[in-house]
Amino acid sequence: MQVNHLKHSLSEHYLTILRDETTNSDEFRKAANKISILLLAEATKEILTTDKEITTPLVPFVGKEVAKESVAIPVLRAGLGLLDGIINLMPNLSVGYIGIQRNEETSHPEDYYCKLPDLNNKNIFVLEPMLATGGSLSFAVSQIKKAGGTDISALCIVSAPEGIERLEKEHPDITLYTAAIDVSLNKDWYIVPGLGDMGDRLFGTI
Repeated sequence: MQVNHLKHSLSEHYLTILRDETTNSDEFRKAANKISILLLAEATKEILTTDKEITTPLVPFVGKEVAKESVAIPVLRAGLGLLDGIINLMPNLSVGYIGIQRNEETSHPEDYYCKLPDLNNKNIFVLEPMLATGGSLSFAVSQIKKAGGTDISALCIVSAPEGIERLEKEHPDITLYTAAIDVSLNKDWYIVPGLGDMGDRLFGTI
């Protein structure tokens, strides 16, 4: 699996805002939005384009346009924190949603909501801000593959080595873009140093 660790001064700036326990929900959402744009810019740096003939106010010109349609799929609920930035930047975009919960009896992940558009021949961006154990993201990718998705990139703000290792084993054919690779998981499966519970901090439900 290709792992791309975004190293950018602006991402470090906004990541520090997200990590700070004093950051309120409004500022937290704004910082998450900006990091999502930086992650998408990295993920699409070499995306396939085709020539497009246009005319500028002065002369004819051959420009570029994105060759394929794209799909953004946030993993509910924290993935919603990355969605606005993706919508604002990516052309020809549709949106799907996957809600994942843990089965109380088996401890395995299962979806409680899954609504996906046509995934055939699309650039697919899975939005999962926190890659901890990797269970939710791996399950989401499996669902996307079952629905016909093949060109899959995962966008994460913070990743733990344990989650990356799991993805590498279960989905070596996807590409991961992350703004940070942190030290480890603690005994409660939180990423350390991390930034706490992404969903709670996004939506003020702490």
